[in-house]
Amino acid sequence: MTDVKFPGGFDLTGLMVLVIGAQQGIGRSVAETCAAQGARLVLADMEEPSGPARVIESRFETVIVTKACDIADRSAVEALAAELHDAGTAPNAIALTAGVTRYNDWIESPADTWDQDVNQIFDVNMKGPINVARAFLPHMQAVGWGRFVLVGSIAGRMGGVTSQPHYAASKGGVHAMTRLLAAKYARSGVLVNAVAPGPTRTRMTENREINTEAYPLGRLLETEDIAWPITFLLSPACSGMVGAILDVNGGIVFS
Repeated sequence: MTDVKFPGGFDLTGLMVLVIGAQQGIGRSVAETCAAQGARLVLADMEEPSGPARVIESRFETVIVTKACDIADRSAVEALAAELHDAGTAPNAIALTAGVTRYNDWIESPADTWDQDVNQIFDVNMKGPINVARAFLPHMQAVGWGRFVLVGSIAGRMGGVTSQPHYAASKGGVHAMTRLLAAKYARSGVLVNAVAPGPTRTRMTENREINTEAYPLGRLLETEDIAWPITFLLSPACSGMVGAILDVNGGIVFS
């Protein structure tokens, strides 16, 4: 175990942060908030997120490594972990923001559509985090310091607002996985937590009829509303938080 020392509080200076799902949405906002806090960044997505990286580099005068990776593919995730380790850019902290949903009706849709939707959602939303945990957490454990932040959902709390059951089940699985990993790795200095967003202005909510008048906050959340809590969980400041699932949902659900 290495004696790792980083600045305290919310300062991410010196930390190498891997953001998975950084091309757009919450992941892109997390990359920006982490850069604002001084982190070094590796950004990954299905397609290499070079566009967002160049914008963030220019804004924050930093250098960012970009990678393409399908987290549903175990071998691809393992190859990414090995490549980053060999290059000296193994992450101290990981924000796993990648996720998918489908809105086809689970009863009325053709069987082939249902099968395809279920397989893709479970592959990305559940198998993906397992692949990432298997590939990266043992190294963090050996170092003796780490942060791993997953993204659940209000759907994992109460079924969601416009969600189908396969998406809700996948996010409930993320919540359970967060607690299991947190219990396993906490004593090694690797802290695992999650956020559970409510309806957020991303590609997932485009063209969806969501009545925000019924919500205490009265609006859709913005990606920055989710990114800052994730950035906190990536920081040394959350040193006492283990297995927490932060509800960032505008007051739809209190827990």
